[in-house]
Amino acid sequence: MSSESRSLVILALIANSIIAVIKFVAAGISGSSAMLAEGFHSVADSGNQLFLLRGTAVSRYAPDVRHPFGHGKQLFFWSFMVAVVLFVGGSVVALLEGWEHVFHPEEPQNLALNLTVLALAALFEYSIAFRPALKQFNRMRGGRGVMRTVREAKDPALLVVLFEDTAAMIGVAIAGIGVLLANITGNGRWDGAASIMVGLLLAGTAWILAFETKALLVGEAATREDRSSIRAASLAVPELVSVGKLLTMHMGSDKILVNIEADFKDGLSDDQVEAAIDKVEANIRAAVPSVGHIFVELQSPQR
Repeated sequence: MSSESRSLVILALIANSIIAVIKFVAAGISGSSAMLAEGFHSVADSGNQLFLLRGTAVSRYAPDVRHPFGHGKQLFFWSFMVAVVLFVGGSVVALLEGWEHVFHPEEPQNLALNLTVLALAALFEYSIAFRPALKQFNRMRGGRGVMRTVREAKDPALLVVLFEDTAAMIGVAIAGIGVLLANITGNGRWDGAASIMVGLLLAGTAWILAFETKALLVGEAATREDRSSIRAASLAVPELVSVGKLLTMHMGSDKILVNIEADFKDGLSDDQVEAAIDKVEANIRAAVPSVGHIFVELQSPQR
């Protein structure tokens, strides 16, 4: 996780913690199911930020005998746990609360309080967490499409904060509409229905995050651009004739493992081959700074 992403996580943690307290107070006063669901949503988000900070800390541990390539994938694991908590701690609770209030509706009250709290929550979410995360995402995206950027993103912390805050903004709007309709119609079922919709929103968000982090957790290759840069940097070495298989894997959000098959010119001495390998590695690291370990397999008669 980059220092900028870590700052985003800390900001999101502060915002969600404050918002959770406000929502629970409002839910206790008004008895709103949608507000209570939003409170659990914010609690789940706060816990998720703690997971990300934990993942960041342990991913920086130095390599050891049991983990010779380091602990970078710890961040992927804790990001996957975010999806689990978001589903269990947010979605399931919201669905159960909504179901209860649909079949046992309560008299809606304190419309002004609920709408004020939701407006404050939206303001906090947007200004403290969502806007900085969106700004960083757009900077990373460049001219690429949104879905392509999401698929190729290797920093799960940024994706988690962005998706969580997007869901939070939408969830606040759903809760607000539910509370408003419940008060206008006098039917508390609208409040319960809003809670169910928030639960479904959280379930969908959790599934997307789980899908994206799973790919990194099981071993996702570097992006097409990085692979092309690695191949081009290798072929720039005069002693190299061709490049065979190029295998890459993200061992962390900013660490790539590279295994490359290299065919060197005939007639090179062992010292010349060793020097050429050093050039290949230097070129690769210059072209793609996030490359860590490099393994070069010789595909020439010297093998």
